[in-house]
Amino acid sequence: MSDAFDRLGYGTYELRHGEECVSGVTRAIETGYRHIDTAQGYDNEASVSAAIDATDVDRDDLFVATKLSTDNLSYDDAVATARVSRDRLGVDSIDLLYVHWPIHTYDPAETLPALDALVDEGVADRIGLSNFRPDQLAEAVDRLDHEVFAHQVECHPLLRQAELRELAVEHGHWLVAYSPIARNRVADVDVLREIAAKHDATPAQVSLAWLLSKERVAPIPKAASAGHIEENWAARNLDLNPEDVERIDAIDRRERVVDIEGASWNRA
Repeated sequence: MSDAFDRLGYGTYELRHGEECVSGVTRAIETGYRHIDTAQGYDNEASVSAAIDATDVDRDDLFVATKLSTDNLSYDDAVATARVSRDRLGVDSIDLLYVHWPIHTYDPAETLPALDALVDEGVADRIGLSNFRPDQLAEAVDRLDHEVFAHQVECHPLLRQAELRELAVEHGHWLVAYSPIARNRVADVDVLREIAAKHDATPAQVSLAWLLSKERVAPIPKAASAGHIEENWAARNLDLNPEDVERIDAIDRRERVVDIEGASWNRA
Protein backbone atom coordinates (compact mmCIF):
# COMPACT_ATOMS: atom_id res chain seq x y z
CA MET A 1 0.00 0.00 0.00
CA SER A 2 1.36 3.39 -0.97
CA ASP A 3 0.93 6.31 1.41
CA ALA A 4 2.05 8.80 -1.23
CA PHE A 5 -1.36 10.51 -1.56
CA ASP A 6 -0.67 14.16 -2.31
CA ARG A 7 -3.30 16.88 -2.11
CA LEU A 8 -2.31 18.22 -5.53
CA GLY A 9 -2.67 15.37 -7.99
CA TYR A 10 -2.39 15.00 -11.74
CA GLY A 11 -5.48 14.20 -13.79
CA THR A 12 -5.26 12.31 -17.08
CA TYR A 13 -8.74 12.84 -18.56
CA GLU A 14 -8.51 13.26 -22.35
CA LEU A 15 -4.83 12.34 -22.37
CA ARG A 16 -5.23 9.69 -25.01
CA HIS A 17 -3.51 6.34 -24.89
CA GLY A 18 -0.08 6.77 -26.40
CA GLU A 19 2.63 9.40 -26.49
CA GLU A 20 0.54 12.34 -25.23
CA CYS A 21 -0.36 10.48 -22.05
CA VAL A 22 3.10 8.99 -21.52
CA SER A 23 4.72 12.37 -22.03
CA GLY A 24 2.29 14.20 -19.74
CA VAL A 25 2.45 11.71 -16.87
CA THR A 26 6.23 11.41 -17.13
CA ARG A 27 6.63 15.19 -16.97
CA ALA A 28 4.19 15.42 -14.07
CA ILE A 29 6.11 12.84 -12.04
CA GLU A 30 9.42 14.52 -12.85
CA THR A 31 7.91 17.85 -11.76
CA GLY A 32 6.94 16.43 -8.37
CA TYR A 33 3.41 15.04 -8.64
CA ARG A 34 2.96 11.75 -6.81
CA HIS A 35 -0.83 11.32 -7.01
CA ILE A 36 -1.88 10.20 -10.51
CA ASP A 37 -5.56 9.85 -11.43
CA THR A 38 -6.89 7.80 -14.35
CA ALA A 39 -9.95 5.69 -15.22
CA GLN A 40 -10.96 2.67 -17.24
CA GLY A 41 -12.98 5.01 -19.42
CA TYR A 42 -9.97 7.16 -20.27
CA ASP A 43 -8.41 4.22 -22.13
CA ASN A 44 -4.94 5.19 -20.94
CA GLU A 45 -4.14 2.97 -17.95
CA ALA A 46 -1.39 1.17 -19.91
CA SER A 47 0.10 4.52 -20.92
CA VAL A 48 0.11 5.67 -17.29
CA SER A 49 2.05 2.50 -16.47
CA ALA A 50 4.50 3.14 -19.30
CA ALA A 51 5.03 6.69 -18.06
CA ILE A 52 5.81 5.46 -14.56
CA ASP A 53 8.35 3.04 -16.03
CA ALA A 54 9.96 5.95 -17.90
CA THR A 55 10.80 7.78 -14.67
CA ASP A 56 13.27 7.05 -11.88
CA VAL A 57 10.51 7.21 -9.25
CA ASP A 58 9.63 3.94 -7.54
CA ARG A 59 6.01 2.85 -7.89
CA ASP A 60 5.78 2.60 -4.11
CA ASP A 61 6.39 6.35 -3.97
CA LEU A 62 3.38 7.03 -6.21
CA PHE A 63 -0.33 6.99 -5.47
CA VAL A 64 -2.27 5.69 -8.48
CA ALA A 65 -6.06 5.93 -8.65
CA THR A 66 -8.42 4.56 -11.29
CA LYS A 67 -12.18 4.26 -11.73
CA LEU A 68 -14.62 1.53 -12.70
CA SER A 69 -16.58 2.39 -15.84
CA THR A 70 -20.35 2.62 -15.69
CA ASP A 71 -20.78 -0.64 -17.63
CA ASN A 72 -18.58 -2.53 -15.16
CA LEU A 73 -20.46 -2.06 -11.91
CA SER A 74 -22.20 -5.42 -11.43
CA TYR A 75 -20.43 -7.50 -8.79
CA ASP A 76 -18.74 -9.86 -11.24
CA ASP A 77 -17.79 -7.17 -13.75
CA ALA A 78 -16.42 -4.85 -11.07
CA VAL A 79 -14.21 -7.56 -9.63
CA ALA A 80 -13.01 -8.87 -13.01
CA THR A 81 -12.26 -5.51 -14.60
CA ALA A 82 -10.57 -4.12 -11.49
CA ARG A 83 -8.11 -7.00 -11.72
CA VAL A 84 -7.49 -6.10 -15.37
CA SER A 85 -6.94 -2.44 -14.45
CA ARG A 86 -4.45 -3.46 -11.76
CA ASP A 87 -2.50 -5.47 -14.31
CA ARG A 88 -2.65 -2.71 -16.95
CA LEU A 89 -1.33 -0.23 -14.39
CA GLY A 90 1.48 -2.59 -13.48
CA VAL A 91 0.89 -2.31 -9.74
CA ASP A 92 0.57 -4.94 -7.02
CA SER A 93 -2.60 -3.22 -5.88
CA ILE A 94 -4.55 -0.13 -6.95
CA ASP A 95 -4.04 2.61 -4.37
CA LEU A 96 -7.56 3.99 -4.83
CA LEU A 97 -10.43 2.47 -6.82
CA TYR A 98 -13.47 4.62 -7.56
CA VAL A 99 -16.95 4.08 -8.88
CA HIS A 100 -16.78 6.61 -11.72
CA TRP A 101 -20.50 7.45 -11.92
CA PRO A 102 -23.44 5.92 -10.01
CA ILE A 103 -25.40 5.32 -13.22
CA HIS A 104 -26.06 2.56 -15.80
CA THR A 105 -25.05 -0.69 -14.07
CA TYR A 106 -24.55 0.87 -10.64
CA ASP A 107 -26.47 -1.06 -7.99
CA PRO A 108 -25.55 -0.42 -4.35
CA ALA A 109 -26.41 -4.03 -3.48
CA GLU A 110 -23.86 -5.33 -6.02
CA THR A 111 -21.31 -2.59 -6.62
CA LEU A 112 -20.52 -1.74 -3.01
CA PRO A 113 -19.94 -5.36 -1.87
CA ALA A 114 -17.64 -5.75 -4.90
CA LEU A 115 -15.56 -2.80 -3.71
CA ASP A 116 -15.29 -4.33 -0.24
CA ALA A 117 -14.29 -7.67 -1.76
CA LEU A 118 -11.60 -6.04 -3.92
CA VAL A 119 -10.06 -4.45 -0.83
CA ASP A 120 -10.27 -7.74 1.06
CA GLU A 121 -8.59 -9.51 -1.86
CA GLY A 122 -5.84 -6.90 -2.10
CA VAL A 123 -6.69 -5.78 -5.63
CA ALA A 124 -7.35 -2.27 -4.29
CA ASP A 125 -6.17 -0.60 -1.11
CA ARG A 126 -8.85 2.07 -0.77
CA ILE A 127 -12.40 2.78 -1.92
CA GLY A 128 -13.49 5.91 -3.74
CA LEU A 129 -16.78 7.21 -5.10
CA SER A 130 -17.29 9.83 -7.79
CA ASN A 131 -20.17 12.05 -8.89
CA PHE A 132 -22.49 10.91 -6.09
CA ARG A 133 -25.31 13.04 -4.68
CA PRO A 134 -25.15 13.60 -0.91
CA ASP A 135 -27.90 11.02 -0.32
CA GLN A 136 -26.14 8.45 -2.51
CA LEU A 137 -22.89 9.13 -0.70
CA ALA A 138 -24.57 8.63 2.68
CA GLU A 139 -26.08 5.33 1.54
CA ALA A 140 -22.73 4.08 0.29
CA VAL A 141 -20.92 5.07 3.49
CA ASP A 142 -23.53 3.16 5.50
CA ARG A 143 -23.40 0.04 3.30
CA LEU A 144 -19.66 -0.33 2.85
CA ASP A 145 -17.63 -2.36 5.32
CA HIS A 146 -14.50 -0.37 4.49
CA GLU A 147 -14.23 3.39 4.82
CA VAL A 148 -14.61 5.71 1.85
CA PHE A 149 -11.23 7.32 1.28
CA ALA A 150 -12.30 9.88 -1.33
CA HIS A 151 -15.29 11.31 -3.16
CA GLN A 152 -14.35 12.84 -6.51
CA VAL A 153 -16.52 15.59 -7.99
CA GLU A 154 -16.18 18.70 -10.08
CA CYS A 155 -15.18 21.53 -7.76
CA HIS A 156 -13.77 25.01 -8.40
CA PRO A 157 -14.64 28.63 -7.55
CA LEU A 158 -17.64 28.52 -9.91
CA LEU A 159 -18.97 25.25 -8.41
CA ARG A 160 -17.91 25.33 -4.80
CA GLN A 161 -19.69 22.16 -3.58
CA ALA A 162 -20.16 23.45 -0.03
CA GLU A 163 -22.38 20.55 1.09
CA LEU A 164 -20.10 17.86 -0.28
CA ARG A 165 -17.06 19.57 1.21
CA GLU A 166 -18.78 19.65 4.58
CA LEU A 167 -19.60 15.94 4.28
CA ALA A 168 -15.96 15.19 3.49
CA VAL A 169 -14.90 16.89 6.71
CA GLU A 170 -17.70 15.20 8.67
CA HIS A 171 -16.90 11.69 7.40
CA GLY A 172 -13.13 12.17 7.23
CA HIS A 173 -12.70 11.41 3.52
CA TRP A 174 -11.10 13.55 0.82
CA LEU A 175 -13.08 15.57 -1.68
CA VAL A 176 -10.98 15.14 -4.82
CA ALA A 177 -11.71 18.06 -7.13
CA TYR A 178 -11.71 17.38 -10.86
CA SER A 179 -11.87 20.20 -13.42
CA PRO A 180 -10.43 22.43 -10.66
CA ILE A 181 -9.87 25.34 -13.04
CA ALA A 182 -13.21 24.83 -14.84
CA ARG A 183 -11.41 24.20 -18.14
CA ASN A 184 -9.87 27.64 -17.66
CA ARG A 185 -13.19 29.48 -17.38
CA VAL A 186 -11.65 30.86 -14.19
CA ALA A 187 -9.50 33.07 -16.43
CA ASP A 188 -12.64 35.07 -17.28
CA VAL A 189 -13.61 35.80 -13.66
CA ASP A 190 -12.69 39.35 -12.61
CA VAL A 191 -12.18 38.49 -8.93
CA LEU A 192 -9.76 35.71 -9.78
CA ARG A 193 -7.92 37.87 -12.29
CA GLU A 194 -7.52 40.64 -9.70
CA ILE A 195 -6.25 38.28 -7.02
CA ALA A 196 -3.91 36.66 -9.53
CA ALA A 197 -2.44 40.04 -10.51
CA LYS A 198 -1.87 40.89 -6.84
CA HIS A 199 0.11 37.69 -6.30
CA ASP A 200 1.89 37.68 -9.69
CA ALA A 201 0.07 34.43 -10.46
CA THR A 202 -2.51 33.14 -12.92
CA PRO A 203 -6.26 32.71 -12.29
CA ALA A 204 -5.71 28.94 -12.63
CA GLN A 205 -3.13 29.02 -9.85
CA VAL A 206 -5.49 31.09 -7.70
CA SER A 207 -8.26 28.54 -8.23
CA LEU A 208 -5.96 25.69 -7.20
CA ALA A 209 -4.67 27.61 -4.20
CA TRP A 210 -8.26 28.34 -3.13
CA LEU A 211 -9.07 24.61 -3.25
CA LEU A 212 -5.91 23.80 -1.30
CA SER A 213 -6.97 26.32 1.36
CA LYS A 214 -10.06 24.21 2.07
CA GLU A 215 -10.08 21.35 4.54
CA ARG A 216 -10.05 17.82 3.07
CA VAL A 217 -9.95 19.02 -0.58
CA ALA A 218 -7.46 17.65 -3.12
CA PRO A 219 -7.50 19.12 -6.67
CA ILE A 220 -6.33 17.03 -9.62
CA PRO A 221 -5.73 19.41 -12.55
CA LYS A 222 -5.19 17.89 -15.99
CA ALA A 223 -2.55 19.45 -18.22
CA ALA A 224 -0.75 18.25 -21.33
CA SER A 225 1.96 20.84 -21.86
CA ALA A 226 5.05 21.02 -19.68
CA GLY A 227 4.38 24.69 -18.98
CA HIS A 228 0.89 24.09 -17.60
CA ILE A 229 2.00 21.03 -15.63
CA GLU A 230 4.67 23.11 -13.90
CA GLU A 231 2.40 26.15 -13.51
CA ASN A 232 -0.23 24.09 -11.73
CA TRP A 233 2.38 22.51 -9.44
CA ALA A 234 3.63 25.98 -8.47
CA ALA A 235 0.17 26.77 -7.07
CA ARG A 236 1.25 24.88 -3.94
CA ASN A 237 3.43 27.85 -3.07
CA LEU A 238 0.70 30.46 -3.50
CA ASP A 239 -0.60 31.63 -0.11
CA LEU A 240 -3.96 33.35 -0.34
CA ASN A 241 -4.83 35.62 2.56
CA PRO A 242 -8.22 35.41 4.32
CA GLU A 243 -9.55 38.36 2.31
CA ASP A 244 -8.67 36.61 -0.95
CA VAL A 245 -10.44 33.45 0.17
CA GLU A 246 -13.52 35.39 1.28
CA ARG A 247 -13.73 37.17 -2.08
CA ILE A 248 -13.55 33.86 -3.92
CA ASP A 249 -16.13 32.31 -1.59
CA ALA A 250 -18.50 35.15 -2.49
CA ILE A 251 -18.25 34.91 -6.30
CA ASP A 252 -21.80 35.20 -7.59
CA ARG A 253 -21.54 32.89 -10.56
CA ARG A 254 -22.28 29.18 -10.83
CA GLU A 255 -21.19 27.00 -13.72
CA ARG A 256 -20.91 23.25 -14.00
CA VAL A 257 -18.44 22.23 -16.70
CA VAL A 258 -19.09 18.47 -16.73
CA ASP A 259 -22.77 17.63 -17.07
CA ILE A 260 -24.49 14.66 -18.63
CA GLU A 261 -28.18 13.88 -18.91
CA GLY A 262 -27.96 10.80 -16.72
CA ALA A 263 -25.85 12.40 -13.99
CA SER A 264 -27.14 11.78 -10.47
CA TRP A 265 -27.83 15.49 -9.84
CA ASN A 266 -30.13 15.51 -12.88
CA ARG A 267 -32.15 12.62 -11.45
CA ALA A 268 -32.62 13.85 -7.89
